[in-house]
Amino acid sequence: MAGNEWINGYLEAILDAGSKLNGVGVEDGEEESMRRNRNKSGKKKGELVLSSKTAVGFSPTKYFVEEVVNSFDESDLHRTWIKIAWEDARGLAKRHFELEQGRNDAAEDLSELSEGEKEKGETNQTETPKDKISRINSDMQIWSDDKSKRLYIVLISLHGLVRGENMELGRDSDTGGQVKYVVELARALANTKGVYRVDLLTRQISSPDVDSSYGEPIEMLSCPSDGGDGVGSYIIRLPCGPRDRYIPKESLWPHIPEFVDGALYHIVNMARALGDQANGGKPTWPYVIHGHYADAGEVAAHLSGALNVPMVLTGHSLGRNKFEQLLKQGRLSREDINSTYKIMRRIEGEELGLDAAEMVVTSTRQEIEEQWGLYDGFDLKLERKLRARRRRGVSCLGRYMPRMVVIPPGMEFSNATVHDSLEGDGDLKSLIGSDRTLNKRHLPSIWSEIMRFFSNPHKPMILALSRPDPKKNVTTLLKAFGECRPLRELANLTLILGNRDDIEEMPNSSSVVLTTVLKLVDKYDLYGQVAYPKHHNQSDVPEIYRLAAKTKGVFINPALVEPFGLTLIEAAAYGLPVVATKNGGPVDIHKALNNGLLVDPHDQKAIADALLKLVADKGLWIECRKNGLKNIHRFSWPEHCRNYLSHVEHCRNRHPTTRLEIMPCVEEPMSDSIRDVEDLSLRFSIDGEFKLNGELDAAARQKELIDALTRRRYRPEHLITSTNGSASVSYCPGKRQRLFVISTDCYNAHGGVAETLPAIIKNVMRAAGSGRTGLVLLTGLSFAEAIEALKSSQVDPSEMDALICNSGSELYFPWRDLVADVDYGAHVEYRWPGENVRSAVRRFARMDGGAADDVEEYVEACSSHCYCYSVKPGAKPRRIDDLHQRLRMRGFRCNLVYTHASSRLNVVPLFASRAQALRYLSVRWGIEMSKMVVFVGDRGDTDYENLLVGLHKTLILRGSVEYGSERVLRGDESYKREDVVPPDSNPNIAFVEGYDVHDIEVALEETLGIK
Repeated sequence: MAGNEWINGYLEAILDAGSKLNGVGVEDGEEESMRRNRNKSGKKKGELVLSSKTAVGFSPTKYFVEEVVNSFDESDLHRTWIKIAWEDARGLAKRHFELEQGRNDAAEDLSELSEGEKEKGETNQTETPKDKISRINSDMQIWSDDKSKRLYIVLISLHGLVRGENMELGRDSDTGGQVKYVVELARALANTKGVYRVDLLTRQISSPDVDSSYGEPIEMLSCPSDGGDGVGSYIIRLPCGPRDRYIPKESLWPHIPEFVDGALYHIVNMARALGDQANGGKPTWPYVIHGHYADAGEVAAHLSGALNVPMVLTGHSLGRNKFEQLLKQGRLSREDINSTYKIMRRIEGEELGLDAAEMVVTSTRQEIEEQWGLYDGFDLKLERKLRARRRRGVSCLGRYMPRMVVIPPGMEFSNATVHDSLEGDGDLKSLIGSDRTLNKRHLPSIWSEIMRFFSNPHKPMILALSRPDPKKNVTTLLKAFGECRPLRELANLTLILGNRDDIEEMPNSSSVVLTTVLKLVDKYDLYGQVAYPKHHNQSDVPEIYRLAAKTKGVFINPALVEPFGLTLIEAAAYGLPVVATKNGGPVDIHKALNNGLLVDPHDQKAIADALLKLVADKGLWIECRKNGLKNIHRFSWPEHCRNYLSHVEHCRNRHPTTRLEIMPCVEEPMSDSIRDVEDLSLRFSIDGEFKLNGELDAAARQKELIDALTRRRYRPEHLITSTNGSASVSYCPGKRQRLFVISTDCYNAHGGVAETLPAIIKNVMRAAGSGRTGLVLLTGLSFAEAIEALKSSQVDPSEMDALICNSGSELYFPWRDLVADVDYGAHVEYRWPGENVRSAVRRFARMDGGAADDVEEYVEACSSHCYCYSVKPGAKPRRIDDLHQRLRMRGFRCNLVYTHASSRLNVVPLFASRAQALRYLSVRWGIEMSKMVVFVGDRGDTDYENLLVGLHKTLILRGSVEYGSERVLRGDESYKREDVVPPDSNPNIAFVEGYDVHDIEVALEETLGIK
């Protein structure tokens, strides 16, 4: 039994855990909740169960049997357990418990309706007054081909090599099915009536390692249709990250703000141009901004907030699912997983996408229930409950969940030429018959490239086509083929695994897979029975499917988990029966097409048996072929686009209908009154029925805004005067060449404003000079505190172009008045839970076991869009990442910032932040982000990192900030600073030792090129 000592050790751990389990991984405040949950579920005292749905603790026995023994073969079991990281497993169990607890809290709050709510709900069922906000209806309208709509749609796919022709699919792990999908989606949408233009935004790559086409800023994907008035679809490539290097998606995270700023500039200009072309001069804002994968989802979220337009998210593959699978495998520690895949940064991007998205497009129901269900920001039961409440007109108590919809990807069938009969294989016979050498020049070159591997090319061909990725499970397929003699006698195997020149020069994961394939071919002596060509073009793929069909072969996708399975649809379109993994999208595809068999990807025998059954039983082969061809229309691109646009139109009904309007700049002398700046600024137009917070309908709100602005415009007391009584110099959009933004978070040890802030304000103003440089104070201070700081600097507030206070939740134009800008308030209002989140924050901001007064509401600094909480000296509040998680689990969507040297917490709307406020001003005043200079210290509030990245210039005043709030930002298990701020030198960032005015001027000129 010496060889089983590790098993004995495991069993001892199981027995030892029994007496201690009630406290494992559970904080003091959660133990009673666990006990209640156990009692409710009827479990005996002390019994804990781990499952993805009702996790209330960790059962090592259950974990061992279900996740270890059943998941791995005996040869791998010892290594798995040694590296399984028991703490990681307990951490997963604890997270599942917290997730379930949060969902239960939200469900309990929503379970009972007050009498007033019931009456309101009953009234709304019988009456639909025109001044009510549009609610979701149970009947979704199918998209109609309306040419008059003229929609502008923005798609974003950030990583990989994206181009319209000769796509290099399989070149690396970032250039796969997603690239093909987004390119074809852009083309298909542009060909849909009612769509005027489609832009696919991606990263511009000017590297000698890739083709020069990836450096072209614009590529036309489809020409304007002859019958319509649309202008087609385009790839728009924007600079992001290193200009001369092609970097993997894991390295793109710190460069995302740069892409956001570039995309914002493009969209604003395009909205203006399309408005001039087709909308009578009124900007044509995107109908929807659609982010693909986590990185583009984060970009889309920021753009949606900056422009106030709906956002849609498609995950393609999800980080939490991958993270948990890797932890269960035990081959990599949590730290290794995070450093290799930047998995925690990816998960945060996906969570932010859920916060902002109106709709999440999935390929299968399994993706919704088993993958998105792992996220803090989504719960299927809670989403359905909230949807039902909206239909009844009942308050959702500040909770929000995005709508999940299943829309299978489409496919272009124009190249899929299939003969209904099984005859007509003369071209294949000519290739493998006696006259082979005479006629093969008339056949696709890829056919002969594959056939040269086979000693008997007459046999049916089993085809697998994927990247050389461990997740694709090709080695298990090869083992199944090698160990099944009847299958080897009946069929050949073709493996199309991307393109390669030298395996040793490929990424490690790809080279490992390909090396293993070659070793297995040798181990089972499969020479003459397995083809593994080194190269193929994208244009060869249809011919490869045709070849497999002509040999009466079978297509197989044995992936461990397949999010969708586009290759299965492609194979069906060419008349190939399929064998596919039972994990993921193939289940739904099989249900629609009924053209093959599903298998457990871990079961070699099941894989071999399924393949053998289809190859040997010609009657079954013919039936599967016919079923696939008959039902394939369900996956066409026109069908996909109709479903997609119908769902988008449906979800837009509950998005605010305020839209930004760009007004043309009018040339006026600098001495004109500042009162006219409102006429030249970007305004909001209200184009539909809308109620903000249930207070005013659209018409009343529009009238109030106009009256308020008119009163401000002509009241003499609002004209700003200088100290000598004369009218101050004014400006209008376009006349300010740049903005200097003061954002140094200067606080003392007790959270009070430090003496350095007034000095910095005065020195920056001196460096700015007068005339063409505007000044903005961007701060976590309340408005009253900001005014006091300006007075301490002996600065008249009217000298500032804007004050952005309370961590980006309020915007003031002090040259106009001292009232928060109502347009900006409406802009950030959406999804703000308001009073509903107030008590929840106070409850969860305290650590379990902390004193009741550790975190108290600070009423003096609160406003309609910012709830402030003071942290008692010496108390340890929850970190931002932990608190954010707990609020998301309960359906609250907010932005959280610790300020005042960690002594104050600001809770603001999701779309409110200091970085987003600058983007708002960029659009409103027509000043590019690259023309802004942000002055910060070398530390600051918990949103400090977001001020260091993007297209704006940053000047770091070293030594100006003594106390920051970084200790309450995120924990050790979260992502790192280098995942947010590029670790390499950034030409947009300069440093100054201190904050002397001369040193500031020198840094501006010599480092940032600003005179």
